[in-house]
Amino acid sequence: MNPVESSKGLAVVTGASTGIGYELAKCAAQDGYDLAIAADEPRIQEAAMKLREFGVEVEAMQVDLSTRDGVRRFVAGISALGRPVDLLMANAGRGLGSGFLDEDIYAMQRVVDTNISGALALVHDIGNRMRAQGRGRILFTGSIAGFTPGTFQAVYNSTKAFINSFSLALREELKDTGVTVTCLMPGATDTEFFERADLMDTKLGQVKKDDPAFVAKIGYEAMMDGEGDVVAGWKNKLMSAAANITPASMLAKQNRKIAEPGSAKD
Repeated sequence: MNPVESSKGLAVVTGASTGIGYELAKCAAQDGYDLAIAADEPRIQEAAMKLREFGVEVEAMQVDLSTRDGVRRFVAGISALGRPVDLLMANAGRGLGSGFLDEDIYAMQRVVDTNISGALALVHDIGNRMRAQGRGRILFTGSIAGFTPGTFQAVYNSTKAFINSFSLALREELKDTGVTVTCLMPGATDTEFFERADLMDTKLGQVKKDDPAFVAKIGYEAMMDGEGDVVAGWKNKLMSAAANITPASMLAKQNRKIAEPGSAKD
């Protein structure tokens, strides 16, 4: 990354090569924010090219934010811009289907490191900068999956439960600092997540999914309005409300029906 001269604000977005992350970056670009974006795949450069069409500066890095070195490199790249961060959208995430004991331990650990460890490290660094400057907005991409014991998605759902909870705790800690924290909680969204998580042979993988642009807009607007959390879509709102009053054991059984490998054939 090279320093840039601009009077616009700076937005940082992770997992921005495709899906919700790309659409969040697009929302910021349309608002006139310059961008520092990251993803763990080469397509982040293609995303950067498209985002520059909005007339903003875009600095892109291919880094693995599940690793300490990846977070360090991205933070160093942001620092090299010599600009305060106005918006941070911590969206990078991974999923993994199958039974817990059947999953590869290293793939499982990478889900935890991406969804939790990497997000915390990045937010800790940039959040401290925001608090020092007395302003900033942070958006986490959580999930309504965090309300449900994730049978055959045990690790993924647990990481989202962590993010959902953590974001609200951090929001309260930063009260009156000028820094707001928002958690976007989408349901099933039409991204590459399900294919990457090996969920295409499940009922969950086959259900009709929300448009990532629609989901991102809801999250972006909630962040800009300083809201604490937002569930994207009326159907997902009903599901999250029901999850709050349904016994956890029953939720676990229900999740088995939609996430068990081969359930799409039932």
